[in-house]
Parts: sequence; C-alpha cells; structure tokens
Amino acid sequence: MKTRTILLGAVAAVALTGTANAGQLPGWYVGIEGGANWVDDVDVQIVGPSGFSSTTRATASFDTGWAVLATVGYAFHNHFRLEGEVGYRHNKIDTVLARFSSTTGIAGDLDELSLMANVIYDIQLGSKTTLSLGVGAGADRAKLDTTANFFDDEDWGFAYQGIVGLAYNLSSKTQLTLNYRYFRVNDLSFDGALGLAAINTDDVTKHTVTLGLRYSFGHEEEPPPPPPPPPPPETNKHFIIFFGFNKCNITAEADSVLGEAAAAAKATGSASVTIVGHTDTVGSTRYNQKLSECRANATKSNLVGKGVPEGSISASGKGETELMVQTGDGVKEPQNRRATIDLN
Repeated sequence: MKTRTILLGAVAAVALTGTANAGQLPGWYVGIEGGANWVDDVDVQIVGPSGFSSTTRATASFDTGWAVLATVGYAFHNHFRLEGEVGYRHNKIDTVLARFSSTTGIAGDLDELSLMANVIYDIQLGSKTTLSLGVGAGADRAKLDTTANFFDDEDWGFAYQGIVGLAYNLSSKTQLTLNYRYFRVNDLSFDGALGLAAINTDDVTKHTVTLGLRYSFGHEEEPPPPPPPPPPPETNKHFIIFFGFNKCNITAEADSVLGEAAAAAKATGSASVTIVGHTDTVGSTRYNQKLSECRANATKSNLVGKGVPEGSISASGKGETELMVQTGDGVKEPQNRRATIDLN
C-alpha cells in the first residue's frame, strides 16, 4: 500500500504540472550515476530440506551499500523523457534474525542487476535547474552469495520504481544530476546447498541516492531571429500655411503649422529650408508678385523667431504663376493664398 501511494503520488505530480517548461537538453542523451544504496529489512522464510517440514521465519537486515547506474534516453520537446536504465547494486548482509531472537549463521552479499524502462517528466525551475519526476518498470536479477556457501543462487523478479531528481546545467550539453529512486522487487527465492532447501523473501525495497552526469547529443533549436525594427516614422518635410485676402500676416492657425515645421527642421537637422509665397488671381501681376514675397518673408521671420537659423532659409515669391487651384483672372480662391515650406 505504501508503494502504491508513492508511485501514484509521483504520477499525480506529473499530471498537475502540465504548464511547466520543458527540459533544457532535448534529443538523445546518455547518463552515468553512482551513489549509496539502502535495503529495507526483509522478511524471509528459511525452508528446510526436502522431506522435512521445518520452516524458520526471520528478518534479514543489510549494511549500506553502493550502486552504479547508466541510462540512455530521448528527451522530447513536450517535457517528457523516455529512457532505458541499467543498474547494479551491492549490499552486505548484516544479520538474519529469527523470530525467537536467535541469529542464524547466514552472512554474505546481495548483488542485483536491474534493467528498467522509465518515463520522466522535467519541470524547469530556473534557467539552469530542472526538477524531474518519473516512474519505471522492468526486471531485477538478485544474486545471494553467503560466506559459508549455504547459498549461491540467483533469481529474477519484476521490479518497479519511482524517481525524483534534480539536474543543473553545466553547459548547453552537460548536466549534473542528483537522483533518488524508490526501488521495489517482487518476491524472490534462492535455492540452498548443504541440505538447505531455499530462502524465500517478501518484496525487497531499496532506496538509492546517486550523483551523476548526463550528456545530450541533441541540438537546441535556435530561437528565430528577432523581427527587424520598424522603420522610423517619416518626418513631415512639406508644410503649407494660408493667408487672408490681400494679407501677409501670420494667422494663429498658420503659426501652429510653422511651429511644427520649426520643430521638424531642428529634429531632422535640415540643412536648408525653402519658402515660396503665392497669391490668387485678384489684382495685377506686379502687385501679386510683391504680395507673395511679403508672405514668404513673413513666414521666414516666424521660423527664425522659432529658432531656425536665418542663414539656412531661402524665401521667394511666385505671385499668381503657380496656382494650387486653377481659376480664371480675378477669382478669390483661398487655397491659392498660401506659402509652402520645404525642409531639405
């Protein structure tokens, strides 16, 4: 029951983290790990030789041992990894304590070779750190070798595990890993020698903590290049102001436009400003020429007052020769009473 709770908790944690980021080392990878291995006390039955009904129930305890593991896997871009794992664990028998507190004379080694298939989910904790949650299943070959040669046998059992790990990116290809595995093997049986029939065990539970390195052969997808910066907004370089009939004074509306023209000239660093005055067709050609020059000079004076260098401004008049709206002679057309300002 305890095992199922742990494994179901791991699966639930995976399911609840669907919004996490993917691991940082995509594609094929290999890993190597080493560390410590602990075996929980195991209930065993020591069965007498054939023809005898004697059976001794005992509890076997083990010293802290060591473990080495190697993995080969593939990391997908959807957070998941699939991997194959080969592990070797070694522990010495500490004591085998019978039910009536008498210690048997069994001592020796328990060596186990495991072949596992794992499904792992990676959760990005930071730019270089990843939390991993996983489950695995496979087979475990346990070999019991006692010092007194009572037992020298092996047995295969179904194995499953829950995995919790941390990984830290040392480079774009290499991670330092720290992993914990809750590892459990179904009942095992070892045939004995020297008249002993067998040792049968309940499930064997192990706890393995390892440090390791993981190397990725994958290539990280290059991020798409940033979009080109938008072109700078075009600054208006052509302005028009209008005048009253037979006048060359600057109106409030015209002064506002000239303020924009002056700001644009200073912002763009225009080398020169060209002003041309115009009139409608009312009046003589000679009079309109002078009126258009008056309008051009009034515009120039306004821009100089707004900080545009006088030496960069040229002002001239065209009279009624360049009409915006074509009319007959003697027509009062407001759009023809104008001055144009061009920034160069």
